[in-house]
Amino acid sequence: MTRTFALTTLCLALLATTTRAQDMMRGLDLTSPAMVSAEMSRQEVEAMLAKASAGAPADLTGKRLSGLDLSGLDLTDAILRAARLNKTKLAGARLDGAILDQAWLLDADLTGASLKRANLFASQMARARLDGADLTGARIAADLSGASLVGASIADAHLGADMRNQSMGLMRAVLRSANLARLNARNADLSRVDLEFASLTGADLTGASLRNAQLGGADLTGATVIDTDFEGADLTSARLIAPIGLDRAKNFDKAKNGERLIKQ
Repeated sequence: MTRTFALTTLCLALLATTTRAQDMMRGLDLTSPAMVSAEMSRQEVEAMLAKASAGAPADLTGKRLSGLDLSGLDLTDAILRAARLNKTKLAGARLDGAILDQAWLLDADLTGASLKRANLFASQMARARLDGADLTGARIAADLSGASLVGASIADAHLGADMRNQSMGLMRAVLRSANLARLNARNADLSRVDLEFASLTGADLTGASLRNAQLGGADLTGATVIDTDFEGADLTSARLIAPIGLDRAKNFDKAKNGERLIKQ
C-alpha cells in the first residue's frame, strides 16, 4: 500500500464520521503519538520551504508536526492537507493560500498569522488561538469551537454551508462558544454557521450574511449590523444590546425567535 493511498484511506475514514456536523474526533485517541508528536524538526520544515517555488509549493500532506514552534515561517501556498499541527506554534506565520483541508490544529497558536485565501475545509481547530489573524477571503468550513479570534479578520471569507454539496452532512464553520470580540466580518458569508454562545461583542458584521445561522445565546453587544442579513437566523436568548445600525439590517423581521432576543 502506498503512502498516498494509505493517507487518502485515512482521510476518508475520518470524514465518514462527519455525517452529523463535523465530529471527526469521535472514537479517536487524541493523546496518541500520531496526534501529539512531530516527525520533522523546524529546521527540516525550513529546508523544505527553501526548496519550494511558486509552481511547486511545499507539500506537507499528512505530516506530523504537532508541538513544533513554526512561528514566523512563510508557508504561503503550502499544502498541509491532513497534517497534524496540534498545539503547534504558528504565531505570525504566513499561510496565505495554504491548503489546510482536514488538518488538525487543536489548541494551535496562530496569533497574528496571515491566512488570506487559505482553505480550511473539515479542519479541526477547537480552542485554537487566532487573535489578530487575517483570514480575509478564506474558505472556512472548520470546527473552531472555543477558539479565540479577538480582533481577527474574516472579511469576504466564506464560512457558510454550500447547500449544493453536502454529501458528508452539514459542512460549515462551527464557532460555538468562540471569542469573536471585535471581529472584522465585513461581507463574510456566515449562513448556517453555528455561533451558539459565541461572543461577538463589538464585531463588525457590515454586509455579512447570517441567514439561517445559529445565534442562540450569542452576545452581539455593540456589534455593527449595517446591511447584515438576519433572515432565518435563530436569535433564541441572543444578546443584541446597543447594536450599531440595526435599523439598516436586512430581514431582521424574518429572524427566528426574535421575541426571545435579549435587548437590554
